[in-house]
Amino acid sequence: MKKIFTLLLLHICTGAFAQKLETLSIEKIMRDPKWIGVSPSNIHWSDDSKKIYFSWNPNNTERDELFAISPNNLKPVKVSIDEQRAFIPENGDWNKKHTEKVFEKNGDIWLSDPKTGKLQQLTSTTDRESNPSFSGDESKIIFARGENLYSLKLNSGELVQLTNFSHSASATPAPQAAGRRGGTPRRGADIAAAGNDQEKWLKGEQLELFDIIKVRDKDRKLDSIQRKEFEVKKLREIPTDDRSVSGVILSPDGRYISYRLTKYPEGEKRTIVPEYVTASGFTEDIPNREKVGGPQSTSESFIFDTQKDTVYKIITAAIPGIKDLPDYVKDYPKQLEQRTKRNEDRKVRVSETYWSEDGKYAIVEVSAQDNKDKWFMKLDPTTGALTLLDREHNDAWVGGAGQGNLGWADKTHFYYESENSGYAHIYMIDAATGDKKQLTSGKWEVQTLQLSTDKKTFYFTANVEHPGITHFYRIPVSGGEPVKITTMKGGNEVSLSPDEKWLAIRYSYSNKPWELYIQPNKPGAKAEQVTSSTTEEFKSYPWREPQVITFKNRYGSDVYARLYLPKNADPAKPAVVFVHGAGYLQNAHYWWSSYFREYMLNNMLADNGYTVLDMDYSGSAGYGRDWRTAIYRHMGGKDLTDQADGVKMLVDKYGVNPKHVGLYGGSYGGFITLMAMFTEPDVWAAGGAIRSVTDWAHYNHGYTADILNEPYNDEKSYRLSSPIYFADGLKGNLLMLHGMIDQNVNYQDIIRLSQRLIELHKENWELASYPVEDHGFVQPSSWTDEYKRIYKLFETTLKK
Repeated sequence: MKKIFTLLLLHICTGAFAQKLETLSIEKIMRDPKWIGVSPSNIHWSDDSKKIYFSWNPNNTERDELFAISPNNLKPVKVSIDEQRAFIPENGDWNKKHTEKVFEKNGDIWLSDPKTGKLQQLTSTTDRESNPSFSGDESKIIFARGENLYSLKLNSGELVQLTNFSHSASATPAPQAAGRRGGTPRRGADIAAAGNDQEKWLKGEQLELFDIIKVRDKDRKLDSIQRKEFEVKKLREIPTDDRSVSGVILSPDGRYISYRLTKYPEGEKRTIVPEYVTASGFTEDIPNREKVGGPQSTSESFIFDTQKDTVYKIITAAIPGIKDLPDYVKDYPKQLEQRTKRNEDRKVRVSETYWSEDGKYAIVEVSAQDNKDKWFMKLDPTTGALTLLDREHNDAWVGGAGQGNLGWADKTHFYYESENSGYAHIYMIDAATGDKKQLTSGKWEVQTLQLSTDKKTFYFTANVEHPGITHFYRIPVSGGEPVKITTMKGGNEVSLSPDEKWLAIRYSYSNKPWELYIQPNKPGAKAEQVTSSTTEEFKSYPWREPQVITFKNRYGSDVYARLYLPKNADPAKPAVVFVHGAGYLQNAHYWWSSYFREYMLNNMLADNGYTVLDMDYSGSAGYGRDWRTAIYRHMGGKDLTDQADGVKMLVDKYGVNPKHVGLYGGSYGGFITLMAMFTEPDVWAAGGAIRSVTDWAHYNHGYTADILNEPYNDEKSYRLSSPIYFADGLKGNLLMLHGMIDQNVNYQDIIRLSQRLIELHKENWELASYPVEDHGFVQPSSWTDEYKRIYKLFETTLKK
């Protein structure tokens, strides 16, 4: 008995020790992330506010499953397949009293009453119906079928087609020959159709000479009158030519229908990504994307006045600044002269129409294709004319947090977000008077925005206390001091219940992954934890809470950064700088990082004697307009000097050896790594560049053109910003790593740079290629191999 007990105890202890993470290694860190535990995601409420649904995987199954809780019962319960089938989507349109909701599910339109639980299917067709909404008087449901708009009366079920978009060459039927088969004249009709002077004279003569002609002519006129009495008016056919239809919106009174026609470029050359490891055994091509500067889509917006049966264009020619040239053109005198002489209107895109509840006012958001301007314009639906309400101009590019957070607060006041003050804040404009009011202000950003059901309160997420801490706030719709509702320091992603009584909070801290909490919608109320997702193995390691520090860059600006200090610094006093990707992203914050693998690697580096710095360099998110656009026309400028200034701070303040500093990063971080190794080779001894952009002229248009304009218009910016032009500067040890089926930064990028390094006779570089990986790696074996190589690089070059 004693022997059995001893063996059992040994088995229990062995199991316990197997779950303890004492020493970090690349193999342990880069396993399938399920070893950490799977955090809850996709959190949303039921329409009756009785349940919170979320995806979760507490049992380490193959896939996440759907769970639910209620505010009164916080024990997660797996949602059955039957309940999932009856599931009402979160999106949809509520009526004014917020008692009924219309939504699309599986291509059909449904109506629900959350209070009674009544559910009514309004359409059941093989066609896909979408985008349902209530009409202005709420007697009908308006929805799209294909490109056209329809209305469905709720009391009778009468279905009416509201638009008739035609993709034929002409919406007007071609004229028919005046005759039957073989050209035989029609009796009477040919006389009635007489047009020129000769035909009119002959017609008169025939009527004068022959009674039978008079009889036939009289019968024809009577037939025509009778036909008109029974004729049903056909819906106007609206020509679209070869353009696609979008943004179709009906005014609350049902009179006006606004829409946009977009022409996409034809014959545009796109990249192809070869895939080598395939089920067929043959190399297969993946059609991919355009390159920056290629032909772009163009659009025009129109109004269909159903009462007058007339279509007319929304007039953009009078928009203030429509002919303005971008500031950078001054650097190209010949281009400036040519474009000034052409005096062309800039291409713009008009948003869908935002109608006030009573239909008295209509507002559109107009965006310049060059993204230097955004206008809010009042639309006169009777003429298509636009009147300026507000303009946001940026010599770099318009963007930032809060894009798309807009709507009507009441019948005359329209709210939106803008960076006009330097930070993304809430503004309100009176459509009747044009008066504008800024509702929030300060050196912080409004990141999410929601209007309460009674339209008296704004709820929003913002980083008021610190750039790296987000909380949920409220203010009166008229403005005022923000009232903080959440209390937990870190990241708070909040979903407000439909009845606005509860907050479902997805919360995390810098060393604690995301968990679900629930809290009453009251300032300072206690948040109750619902899920506990991390494994015992993950919790067994004392994960660092990195210090969030600031240092001054050479321009006098504060740079926020995460700092990982070793308990026992290696004698070589090495340091590593991690460079986050995307450019416009935030990582020096107090919540769980999306770069969780790199967070764990940085812990391991610190365990092994490295000092690690991870900064929000110029161009990062969370710090306002000027920081966001500091990289305009020179990527690899201030964003790179920030890295070097950070190294100087580490040397001066923490005793790092300036000869033993390396850096690594992926995507934009890989780009910065290349620029660092090529343009500041005396600062960096080694670099690991992952999935790196090597030449911005080969990246996509949407991202690149905002920052560098087009390569044929602003070549200087591309030459300043592309590592391939500076490859001759390489001195330190460079390791490049890239997925071969990368559909974001194509593998071609790294191959072109490799050829450049070969031709420059550089020897201190290597390329590791990953045949089955796209931009974001998936396979743990690839992650492991990648970071084992980077760690080996640092161990062999920074600890000499």
